[in-house]
Amino acid sequence: MNRKSPARTRGPIRKRLGFRGILVRFLLWVCLTAVAYLALCSLGLFFLRWMDPWVTTVQAQRRVESWFAQVPYQKRRTQMPLKKISLHLQHAAVASEDARFYTHHGIDWETLGKLVEADFEEGKISRGGSTITQQLVKNLFATTHRNVIRKGLEFALAPVAEALLSKDRILELYLNNIEWGPGVFGAEAAAQFHYRITAAQLSKEQSARLAVCIPSPRRRKPGQMGAGSANILARMQHMGW
Repeated sequence: MNRKSPARTRGPIRKRLGFRGILVRFLLWVCLTAVAYLALCSLGLFFLRWMDPWVTTVQAQRRVESWFAQVPYQKRRTQMPLKKISLHLQHAAVASEDARFYTHHGIDWETLGKLVEADFEEGKISRGGSTITQQLVKNLFATTHRNVIRKGLEFALAPVAEALLSKDRILELYLNNIEWGPGVFGAEAAAQFHYRITAAQLSKEQSARLAVCIPSPRRRKPGQMGAGSANILARMQHMGW
């Protein structure tokens, strides 16, 4: 009767254990890195109760992209308190991007459920559904590239942002840091770049046109958003604004 000696079987077993060990260590490292980054972002959100971010990951992304594109790049951004941003723009942004902003806690499960149901019926994947809080998280701590990791970050940190920050502070940070053109970040820079006025002077029509540009700020121009702005104005009127 032939039997394999322990010396002959020990090598393959060690190789299998070695591969599994490497895999386990890699997965552990990934999990620890994710937890550490979430903790760091949560700490950042805590300090944003009083401080303004000096840079965001999306702003850094655009700077790096300009290096590879080898095109002139000028960053424009001026932080403004919410009271110095036109109330029309505040209303237009909410009406355009997150109508239930003042009632949800970071994730609009009701709207998300409707989108998932509609996607299932139509056999497609919707690109919408992110709340203003989720978009703020993306701008602060992620990039514009759509992937599972980014969505996971949004879902994990949006409730944290809602717990640590007031609705007005979330909206203030959002309007001061979102993109409104190549190198144009925030309401004040957008108002000056597109209309040569301050953010406080924006009219209802101008605000609606800027709000239409939020989903695609580097392609859309406020001056070309007549039809879209009409829809935003209608939503604002429906919401009592």
